[in-house]
Amino acid sequence: MKALRLEAIGNLFVREVDRPSPGPGDLLVRVEACGICGTDRHLLHGEFPSTPPVTLGHEFCGIVEAVGRDVSDIAIGTRITGDPNISCGRCPQCRAGRVNLCHALRAIGIHRDGGFADYVIVPRKQAHEIPLSLDPVHGAFCEPLACCLHGIDLSGIRAGSSVVVLGGGVIGLLTVQLARLAGATTVILSTRQATKRRLAEDVGATATVDPSASDIIEAIAGPAGLVPGGVDVVIECAGVAETVRQSTRLAKSGGTVVILGVMPQGEKVEIEPFDLLFRELRLLGSFINPFVHSRAAELVASGAIEIDKLISRRVSLDEATSVIAHPPAAGEVKVLVVPDRV
Repeated sequence: MKALRLEAIGNLFVREVDRPSPGPGDLLVRVEACGICGTDRHLLHGEFPSTPPVTLGHEFCGIVEAVGRDVSDIAIGTRITGDPNISCGRCPQCRAGRVNLCHALRAIGIHRDGGFADYVIVPRKQAHEIPLSLDPVHGAFCEPLACCLHGIDLSGIRAGSSVVVLGGGVIGLLTVQLARLAGATTVILSTRQATKRRLAEDVGATATVDPSASDIIEAIAGPAGLVPGGVDVVIECAGVAETVRQSTRLAKSGGTVVILGVMPQGEKVEIEPFDLLFRELRLLGSFINPFVHSRAAELVASGAIEIDKLISRRVSLDEATSVIAHPPAAGEVKVLVVPDRV
């Protein structure tokens, strides 16, 4: 079968490899679609820890084609979306219910072979059933949506909240929609790209801002801004130093900042501790998606989240190498890899 292999940092190739066989508690899943994530680019460049050689792809959906001998509660032919994050269940963090902070966390598509392939092995406990009537590329959105759900849960958004989302990629656009579903009445998205600002307004943003056209702090939180004094919640979704610096200045006193975007490992940003203290800001990191993947699958299946407008294009495994290796095109949101039918 074909697989997109990270063979070493900087070396990504499509290879012919043996089709895997499921272990006792595993499923063999024929991949129907797998989303390209910014993390895949970080993995290629050694900016996020992984264990190459490994098949990338952690946002996948597919059909169960075989099950291990200990699996009896899921039928062959079922469509599933996979939660890639596998915790040990034994360490202190797991015993405390913080499985995303597991000391031995391993992820499909990062530490073990993932969904940029014709087939992928998924532990039964990591598989969530979704309807066969659902477009499989929608199923590939469950993983990024689950990450956004965790950030929304941490943020404390409630009815009437004001929210700023920094970054207009797929994470930002999903977060805009979830913030509105959580009850926020003001949701402002900041991005330089006009196409993404229009898209944000199409999917629920009440306002958008171009940070290259004016001082974003004044435009949003200044005396004549959209929300004078700052917003209740800022969710940073771009994963760049500039937006992280902006985030604390856009929150009101007593507000919350959630860092959801992934910055390269080792990169640093200056933040003034006195500002956090004096204005009593809550600054939180949001890492992956503990216990929310099933909620994400239900939301996707319900149609409550706009997905089709977020899909830029669909590419083959052979084309995916170039897509991952290069920065996204202007205005591009989400590229889905659809393996050749096998």
